[in-house]
Amino acid sequence: MLWSTITRSIAPLKGRKRAEDAAEIAPAETRSTARPAASPAATPPRRTTPPPLAPIDRRTKQRLARGATEIGGRLDLHGLTQAEAHAALARFLHGAQARDVKVVLVITGKGGSDGEGRGVLKRQVPMWLEGAELRSLVIGYDNAGIGHGGAGALYVRVRRGR
Repeated sequence: MLWSTITRSIAPLKGRKRAEDAAEIAPAETRSTARPAASPAATPPRRTTPPPLAPIDRRTKQRLARGATEIGGRLDLHGLTQAEAHAALARFLHGAQARDVKVVLVITGKGGSDGEGRGVLKRQVPMWLEGAELRSLVIGYDNAGIGHGGAGALYVRVRRGR
């Protein structure tokens, strides 16, 4: 009903007929067999995918390393198991988002190079940050500056809470 009101107020392009005129010309049986348009409510809801991560830009990273930009919190994961570290990271990021913190420091440690099981958290934390559970909390992450732990720590930008 609203659509027909709107289409009546629109002038057709040169050489084209109005939709009403075209409908009158069409045989009655073709109009009756046409399916009614699906209502917007009948369409399935879109799946909400978390936004992609954005790396921390060079200038922001420099400001963090020099201490010009404040780090809102620090989490040291040394000595924790993977399960404990994952739970602690999730709690820490939720708390940081609730406090409206922009950047936090997550210390994973460098790990050793002399065995298979060394440096597990250093490898796992970036995967956790990119995972669906924490992606809604994180804008991006990058290795920390030398003064904050270098390759054994990460600057994590926290997404604002809604």
